[in-house]
Amino acid sequence: MNSSVITSTLPQKLAQATGDIVDVAAGNPDFSTLVQAVQAAELVDALKAEGPLTVFAPTNAAFAALPEGALDALLLPENRDLLTQILQYHVVSGEVASSDLETGNVTTLNGDLAVEVSPEGVAVNDASVVQADVDASNGVVHAIDGVLIPEGVVAELQSRAASDDTEEDVSTEEDVSTEEPAPPVRGLW
Repeated sequence: MNSSVITSTLPQKLAQATGDIVDVAAGNPDFSTLVQAVQAAELVDALKAEGPLTVFAPTNAAFAALPEGALDALLLPENRDLLTQILQYHVVSGEVASSDLETGNVTTLNGDLAVEVSPEGVAVNDASVVQADVDASNGVVHAIDGVLIPEGVVAELQSRAASDDTEEDVSTEEDVSTEEPAPPVRGLW
């Protein structure tokens, strides 16, 4: 696959950023959410390591497309394990240039991704590569327009959210049942 086939929707600044994978991401405002997630998951040192690594890097728009509240929930310390699983699902051990990608599977640090190479570009699971082959000192970055979610993570996050909602409901019921109702404020009713 020739990387020139892949169209870029990102500013050229991404291609000009230098340093390791974290530096390249931090050097581009389109990856500020990814950098925030990497920091929250405490993976900065791992992505600054010697490598080589390949990162399919979701843009800010990709994170913004997640269901409402999902990103906030993932960034909570109690969900760090799920965030780590998601981020590791974007990382391949070794440097894989777009010209090396073929239709099939590629193994990440957290399972296999389905890759489809066509004249229109490269798709990884349900995301498209929007800019390929951004070199870093410890690997390569391919910007993608979606967040890749490993199987089971969504269900676990929903389960945790439901558990939190149940606890809040019980807490609210206890608070209501033990407190006297506040008298109405004169002038408002």
